[in-house]
Amino acid sequence: LTPPVAPRKPHVETLHGELDVDAQARVLKSAGMRRIVLATNVAESSVTLPGVRAVVDTGLAREPRFDPVSGMSRLETVTIAQSSARQRAGRAGRVAAGRCYRLWPQSQLLDAATRPEIQQVELTSLLLEIKAWGSSELRFLDPPPPGSLAQAEDLLRALDALDDDGQLTAHGKAMLALGAHPRLANAMLRAPAPWRGLACDIAALLEGRDPLFGDARRNDDLRVRLAALHAQRTGGGAGVEVHRGALAAVAQAARQWRGRLGVKDEREAPALHAVGDVLALAYPDRIAHQAPDNPRRYVLANGRGAQLGPASTLVGEPWLAIAELRQDARDALVQRAAPCDQVFLEQQFPRRFERRRSRGFNPQSRAVEDFEEQRFAAIVLERRAHGVARDDETAALLAAGIAALGVDALPWTDASREWQARVTNLRAWCPELSLPDVSDGALAASQAEWLAPLCAGKARLADIGAEAFTQALEQRLDYAQRRALDEHAPEALTVPSGMRRRLAYAPGEPPVLAVKLQEMFGLAETPRIARGRVPV
Repeated sequence: LTPPVAPRKPHVETLHGELDVDAQARVLKSAGMRRIVLATNVAESSVTLPGVRAVVDTGLAREPRFDPVSGMSRLETVTIAQSSARQRAGRAGRVAAGRCYRLWPQSQLLDAATRPEIQQVELTSLLLEIKAWGSSELRFLDPPPPGSLAQAEDLLRALDALDDDGQLTAHGKAMLALGAHPRLANAMLRAPAPWRGLACDIAALLEGRDPLFGDARRNDDLRVRLAALHAQRTGGGAGVEVHRGALAAVAQAARQWRGRLGVKDEREAPALHAVGDVLALAYPDRIAHQAPDNPRRYVLANGRGAQLGPASTLVGEPWLAIAELRQDARDALVQRAAPCDQVFLEQQFPRRFERRRSRGFNPQSRAVEDFEEQRFAAIVLERRAHGVARDDETAALLAAGIAALGVDALPWTDASREWQARVTNLRAWCPELSLPDVSDGALAASQAEWLAPLCAGKARLADIGAEAFTQALEQRLDYAQRRALDEHAPEALTVPSGMRRRLAYAPGEPPVLAVKLQEMFGLAETPRIARGRVPV
């Protein structure tokens, strides 16, 4: 008997965009052998792979997405669209009939088409290139979102890549030539010479996968990751669980950045005390200062808030530079950060430190306050109160502040609310009287007419008494209208017993007369008001 011939072991190849041209050509020209080609979605293009008769489609792809945690675009594993699924299936039938095996439930619905990348990624790098071309008058097949472009321009200005006229600066050209994300390019170019290698390491860490593994990944101190990178270079122990492959990739990327910037001595211990300072150069909008009332809460330079996690080792640091934030409903959660030094910030960002005196309405105290502040961007570092002048500016600020709080904040009493109901009802019952609209909405819309004079000489909402407020309301009616109100929507009626009893008014309802039955003996019919149109 002839023994069966064992099938030849298939040859495994890879196909992706980072292969050099010769390697890609070998994959495309290989034929006459059993092989398995592991491909990214570059294989969706119109290339023909000789001999391919079957495609196994995972239904997944790695695509760039804007990552609000890091403030940059990153590759994420996402579900493909129906158009991509058709393209992948077509690879099995380029030259002959083939099969496609799809690794997702038949019931799973896919989007019809892939969204354009320009609408899903962070656009700072693109805008930097556009500025280098000299004109932004470009007609895109898919226009970028205006909000994303505006955000990108704000960041480029903060990084000094653009001047006040929006033109590319010499520093911006250097950032573009470096080829890194503008945030990271700014850090590598602006870092003081002794820290240039550190900046390269930080850039590699922020661009790559987190090298920490297991529970160690929860550590929010970026310095721990730099210490692990140094240990990998010197052959020492990292002291934490690390992912060797990710750490090796970070080391390789850092070596490339160091080569481009001419930095040597990568085995030298990193200046861990300077990590936050270098990080601040990449994230000037995420420089954060500890809140005075909560050691775990920080206020960012952009005005937002952030919290340290329960296991954070950064509690108590007065200043942080934050590389990664996880957005939350109220405050973001700090994921990666390092302490930075105020002296360094004063040297690098002198224009963001300012002392100014201002006057404004404080909605918490419901008063106009005059104060002097020392600030770093949107962060208030020190605040000192001064006496408030009772002038026209204060009155205007008080009126505007009360208007923002809403009409309900004013000192209403039961009597003033009932007066409002009398006028509102009579206006509806007898439109020929031409009474003004005194509803809350109308009062809010006309506050400049009646509220501003009420605020003259005052600085606090509490300075406006209920009596003065009621008088201001009543002055909305002239003399004839006040007489008509008293006649056709009176406060009280005289009953058969000879006593005057109050009427109770509510908006949109007929008035109510609460009176003992015996006081009404002798009354022939129900009393009426509003020229006899409305029974009590």
